[in-house]
Amino acid sequence: MLRAAVAKQTPLGLQAKAAMDQGALVSDDLVVGIIEEALKRPSCSKGFILDGFPRTVVQAQKLDAALEKQGVKVDKVLNFEIEDSVLEERITGRWIHPASGRSYHSKFAPPKVPGRDDITGEPLLQRKDDTVEVLKKRLSSFHEQTTPVIEYYLKKGVVRNIEAAKPANVVTQEIQKAIS
Repeated sequence: MLRAAVAKQTPLGLQAKAAMDQGALVSDDLVVGIIEEALKRPSCSKGFILDGFPRTVVQAQKLDAALEKQGVKVDKVLNFEIEDSVLEERITGRWIHPASGRSYHSKFAPPKVPGRDDITGEPLLQRKDDTVEVLKKRLSSFHEQTTPVIEYYLKKGVVRNIEAAKPANVVTQEIQKAIS
C-alpha cells in the first residue's frame, strides 16, 4: 500500500516519499493514513491483508482506531510461529538471479552449478540483509517490538497461530483454514 501510494503520487504518498528520500522512517500516522486511503478502494471491499504492519502496539492501536472510524476491525491476525534457527537456515541460504528474479536456495532448491543461474549461467547474488548478522538484528528487533503486538491481538481473540516450520503446502493449507 505504501509503495502504491508513492507510485500513484497521492498526497500521503508524496509525504511518505519525502520522508524516505531523506532516509527517515515513515511515521505511524502517515502509514495508517495510507491504509485508510487504500481501504476506500473497491479492491479492499471484501477484505484486506496487511503484511508486516502493525509492528508495534502503538501502530496496532492507531490502526484499530482508524479502522473503527470506517466500521471495520481486524478480525484475524496470523502469527507464523517458527524457531529462529529454522529462519536462519531458510534465509541465509537464499540466492537470487538479479536480472530475472529467479530464486534458489543452497539446501532446498540449489542451482545446477553452485553460484550460477540455471538458465543464463550468470552469477547469483545474496541480498545484503540475508546474512546471519543482519538476520539476528532483525529478529531481535522483531521479537522486541512484535511479540507485544501478538499479545495485544491475543487479548482481542483474533490471533491464529500457524506452525511455519512445516512444508510450504501444509502451511498454505493452515493459512486457508485460518482465514476461512
